[in-house]
Amino acid sequence: MSEDKMIRCITSDGAVVISAALTSDIVFKASRIHRTSPVATAALGRLLTGSSLMGAQLKQSKASITLRVNGDDSELGAVIAVSDSRGNVRGYVQNPGCHTEYYPNGKLNVGKAVGHTGVLNVMRDYGTGEPYIGMVPLVSGEIAEDITSYYGTSEQIPTVCALGVLLDKESHEVLLSGGFLLQLLPGADDSTIDQIEKNMETLEPVTTMLAKGMTIKEICERALEGFEVEVLDETPIDYVCNCSRERVERAFMLLSDEDIRASADEKGHAEASCHFCNKIYRFNRMELEAIITEKHRQEQESSE
Repeated sequence: MSEDKMIRCITSDGAVVISAALTSDIVFKASRIHRTSPVATAALGRLLTGSSLMGAQLKQSKASITLRVNGDDSELGAVIAVSDSRGNVRGYVQNPGCHTEYYPNGKLNVGKAVGHTGVLNVMRDYGTGEPYIGMVPLVSGEIAEDITSYYGTSEQIPTVCALGVLLDKESHEVLLSGGFLLQLLPGADDSTIDQIEKNMETLEPVTTMLAKGMTIKEICERALEGFEVEVLDETPIDYVCNCSRERVERAFMLLSDEDIRASADEKGHAEASCHFCNKIYRFNRMELEAIITEKHRQEQESSE
């Protein structure tokens, strides 16, 4: 059972809101599912955490948010994370075994693996029609700075995003992961901005604070030092994949009859795997024919 959770707080004057998440179990699960190299673990872990923080802002119960980082010179390929409105996430990276490089100080060079140029795509799907899609150029490929830039550029919301993944130096196992998303609301005045800037200048990295034993509530209070802080809610979060056999069948229905039949091997079996959890769904020739029959039935109904 995951011990990961998210907390949302607001200053009593309503000028600043902050969400913080502990995502150590989520990132550990993702690293095991996708067998990621150290730098791939860090990049995917950061994006999963950022997606969770952004997803929890969605008010509609069936809404979701998808973050996709595409670096032009990326060694990782695309990095994708999807969150629902409760902050539950799933994700994957195109090249999970990407070679890991380090900065001289020993920290993972995530920016180089992700790519310093490219785009961050943000798609909000409210479950009611066409999704909202925003896109901004990558600032650094370090993920947190790119999310900060997205809010400032695409939504004109002054934002500070901090994300971190700490790995064991020898085993490369996930030790800690977390992050926060701080945003100024319309009620913020110059004194509020000055205090937040002062706090950010002295704030330690997220994983440093977690390693010291600080809770995500204490991290919020430290980021909002000088303000009276009220807790809005605290909820559990987890790595959750919503794939199902029915979803795979619907995906097959988007193909032509010939392509559906051609997906079977010489023994008459077809396989489809989920990008997010690596679960494999198998179909025999009879089941493929049943999918074709159902596709025709739905097409007939829609044409009547």
